[in-house]
Amino acid sequence: MPTEHLDVLIVGAGLSGIGAGHYIQTECPWATYAIFEARGSIGGTWDLFRYPGIRSDSDMYTLGYSFRPWNGEKAIADGDSILAYIEETAAEERIDDKIHFHHRIERADWSTDDACWSVTARRTDPDAGTDELVELTAGFIFSCAGYYRYDHGHQPDFPGRDRFQGEFIHPQAWPEDLEYAGKKVVVIGSGATAITLIPSMAEDTEHITMLQRSPSYILSVPAENPLTSLLRRLLPPKYSGTIMRWFMAIMTQGMYQVSQRFPNAVARLLKRGVRAQLPDDFDVDRHFTPTYDPWDQRLCIVPDGDLFRSIDKGQASIVTDHIDTITEHGIRVQSGEELEADIIVSATGLELLFLGGIEATVDGEKVDLPNKLTYKGMMIEDVPNLAVALGYTNASWTLKCELTCQYVTRLLNHLHETGLRQCTPVNDDPTITEEPLLNLDSGYIRRAAHELPKQGSDFPWQVHQSFLADHRAMQRSDIHDRAMRFTNPAPQRTPESV
Repeated sequence: MPTEHLDVLIVGAGLSGIGAGHYIQTECPWATYAIFEARGSIGGTWDLFRYPGIRSDSDMYTLGYSFRPWNGEKAIADGDSILAYIEETAAEERIDDKIHFHHRIERADWSTDDACWSVTARRTDPDAGTDELVELTAGFIFSCAGYYRYDHGHQPDFPGRDRFQGEFIHPQAWPEDLEYAGKKVVVIGSGATAITLIPSMAEDTEHITMLQRSPSYILSVPAENPLTSLLRRLLPPKYSGTIMRWFMAIMTQGMYQVSQRFPNAVARLLKRGVRAQLPDDFDVDRHFTPTYDPWDQRLCIVPDGDLFRSIDKGQASIVTDHIDTITEHGIRVQSGEELEADIIVSATGLELLFLGGIEATVDGEKVDLPNKLTYKGMMIEDVPNLAVALGYTNASWTLKCELTCQYVTRLLNHLHETGLRQCTPVNDDPTITEEPLLNLDSGYIRRAAHELPKQGSDFPWQVHQSFLADHRAMQRSDIHDRAMRFTNPAPQRTPESV
């Protein structure tokens, strides 16, 4: 049997993978493509995470697709609604017909002579418990697998964990049958997962405690944006959705820039907002005053102040301390206090896995990711015909991913129209210096920094983390620049070869 060949192979059927499918089939109708998904369902993050209250940490007007504006009522949406939105998008455009489930890409080997990737995927049959290797070729690989590791999250080695007599779980592997009603729960962590779990579980537990080593910045926002209702009454969905998308993108970017320039003022403003929603005797300085500046780590969002309401009602509490040991019946912290628990939730973060763990080679040489620069935050230095959809750290994921999708289709169309077969970002500027790829100081980024590619000190190797700057640089600019090489023309067919 001849090896299957695809013009474009998309990796991952999550939010960005379905978006990539839309852009490939609408902007490059000549291209054959398929989406390889390692798991058995659409949705990526929004299908994997099943813990109580899971929701977006960005507004849905920017996290949703520009070509299918979010029409839900809530700006901060729950996970089930987001998953349904992705599934409906895939079904409406028949993108779901292009998905190969239970196909994990293990290797991708680029051949300049053949101008294509030789891809090895592992196809599993969960019902039969079998797996086999599948080989195919692809002219272009578009990785939309994000950078989170899906098989497990970050789990510190807590002293005494083995003697705990209750249930100890990580949110990334939430048990479907977990019963927490009427029980004492301690959630370890202070990030987005922890502040989502606390109010979602508080109504049913006997008591729930958030145990944090250090606080995070938290901002309360309305669950429903009043501007949305007004625009929807006045304008068709296409126009109201576009206006809301740009409005929220500019607002988010503006807040980030203000935080960078006036961190102390923004910190005081955020703390004042927290203080206004808690009892007068609550120790805001201890429990809600981080040791870093706003946006050094991602800002946590709570809709309608739900976390603060749970604390105000006495259903939830916060302990800021370090763990001494886990005991048979809870956690003892370094101050000597013991927090009783029937269930401990280790909301201790994620692990990163770039390119979905694909082992890539170029003409037989392994791609050494930590020693490569990223081109416009979407391609890798010296690696041909491969793009990566990575979202913003200071705004919604989809804003950057859609710009990347649009840029990729421009590259593909140029190759198709010119008969060239290879586009490769090459750095020949000796003044470019390396910088970390991601601009946050979060634990999960620090732990994986040595495994990630770098960004450069100047464009096009610099990652802007700015939708406005990227919109100018990626959507309006010419795809020809000093770094991009278009090469490898298709061989001319002679009468003898026909």
